[in-house]
Amino acid sequence: MATVEELKLRVRELENELIKCKQKQCAMEDALHRPKIDKMSAEVVDSNPYSRLMALKRMGIVDDYEKIRTFTVAVVGVGGVGSVTAEMLTRCGIGKLLLFDYDKVELANMNRLFFQPHQAGLSKVEAAEHTLRNINPDVSFETHNYNITTMENFTHFMDRISHGGLEEGMPVDLVLSCVDNFEARMAINTACNELGQIWMESGVSENAVSGHIQLIIPGETACFACAPPLVVAANIDEKTLKREGVCAASLPTTMGVVAGILVQNVLKYLLKFGTVSYYLGYNAMQDFFPTMAMKANPQCNDHHCRRQQEEYKKKEAERPKVEVVVEEEEVVHEDNEWGIELVSEVTDAELQAATGIVPDLPEGITVAYTIPAEDTAHGETVEETEQSLEELMAQMRKIVQRSQVVEGLSAVWVIGTEHTLTHLQRAGQKNLGCTGESKEIDTRSY
Repeated sequence: MATVEELKLRVRELENELIKCKQKQCAMEDALHRPKIDKMSAEVVDSNPYSRLMALKRMGIVDDYEKIRTFTVAVVGVGGVGSVTAEMLTRCGIGKLLLFDYDKVELANMNRLFFQPHQAGLSKVEAAEHTLRNINPDVSFETHNYNITTMENFTHFMDRISHGGLEEGMPVDLVLSCVDNFEARMAINTACNELGQIWMESGVSENAVSGHIQLIIPGETACFACAPPLVVAANIDEKTLKREGVCAASLPTTMGVVAGILVQNVLKYLLKFGTVSYYLGYNAMQDFFPTMAMKANPQCNDHHCRRQQEEYKKKEAERPKVEVVVEEEEVVHEDNEWGIELVSEVTDAELQAATGIVPDLPEGITVAYTIPAEDTAHGETVEETEQSLEELMAQMRKIVQRSQVVEGLSAVWVIGTEHTLTHLQRAGQKNLGCTGESKEIDTRSY
């Protein structure tokens, strides 16, 4: 039987072998990696991984796409949404990514995107870094395999947010929350409120058919404590909601959509193009995308949020008001060499007739359209009467009765006329039979 010393020696030997295997594997992988690219190029060749991205600048969508290499983004939670988010940012050429997660890759994660079966057992941040570095070696990565909700780890988490930028000692440009529980979201919310760090929150519903993203600017927009989910708004412990043997549903499609709109919002925010959404939802059942903006709650439970609100109000009060001056656009083409004319199909008279009277309204309020004046030239004018409804109905009944009497007399006259004509026709036929002549009797005069 081996002694304790022999077992310890065997453990050290196995650890050394494992280190050598990892070094050998890393050396083989480094040989397969493409060399780093110092500067993004817009050259359209198959060997340029940035040609399609740089085309955004050529098409006028982005002023300077290469600026994306100067930004640092922290992704908290490398699961179904976070892993795809990190992959998209890596492919877009982000400068630096900080990845935070304490979980391991499991076979139960294979219904989602990004991770592969052979990575089962590895920490998610380690597996993610390995895959992402192979995709784009130009991106810098920093991984942290711990739970951010503990006191010790939370302090380190705040330090990396405030000093983990691409330039060491500088804060990150954006924090992305891709976690799946309320406790972790509140930890991110507290850290960002205290540091004044702008961040984006994302999530997918328990039934996997809806999700959302939200831009949170401390002091300006509602933080996660200003408007918490209803399920935890009454201070219910989230852990009591979990049941043994029951798990939340997940669809790679929904998670891919949420990750896509999250990264799209990140790119618009960092590169200053398009409209950045403060809140964008996704309902897969009706393909519905609701949008809205939520103001900060002055009575928020987070005192850091209230402090940020006061600072924001002071900045807004000190900011000089800029008057918007509408400049007249210059004429692009002075000569109309093509002879193009803008002709209205509506005449001036028709346009004037279709315009109604503008009512007197308070200052600042206008009408979207006016009701055209009624044209009294056509149609009969209905005069008002002082008779009651009962009197009018009685008159109408008399008119109906008279019409019925007239119709009855007309029917009697028609029947009598037909009887007389029939009698005359028979008499005429009898007389013609006696003389032997064939004549037609014209009964139209009877």
